[in-house]
Amino acid sequence: MKLWLVAVGQRLPAWAETAYEDYAKRFPPELRLQLKAVKAEPRGGSSAERLMAAEAQRIEAALPRGVRRIALDGRDAALLIGGPDGLDPALKAGADERLRLSDLTLPHAFARVLLAEGLYRAWTVVTGHPYHRE
Repeated sequence: MKLWLVAVGQRLPAWAETAYEDYAKRFPPELRLQLKAVKAEPRGGSSAERLMAAEAQRIEAALPRGVRRIALDGRDAALLIGGPDGLDPALKAGADERLRLSDLTLPHAFARVLLAEGLYRAWTVVTGHPYHRE
């Protein structure tokens, strides 16, 4: 099963690339996190069966529940991070879930790192790994 992080923007600062890759490589083989960077232009759907728009619940509570549901149903999932104008309303309407990363406006590079760490933390909570206690 794969978790796709679909994010607008193709060029990241070196610090963000390094931080994102550090979290992405920590995932186990049965739950890979893969990045799909897209240009800032209108896009339609996703090839994943479950869409999660990174924007309405608190992420600390929502992600472990989401990771648990994803693991139980076995479908790939795509988490979408919008561009400067946010996500297309049709994508938001079609999302299975919405997540809120912050009340702050975040740089796209930071949002990717934050979401990768949050997903990893959620996986550790679900599996009983001690990372979330460090």
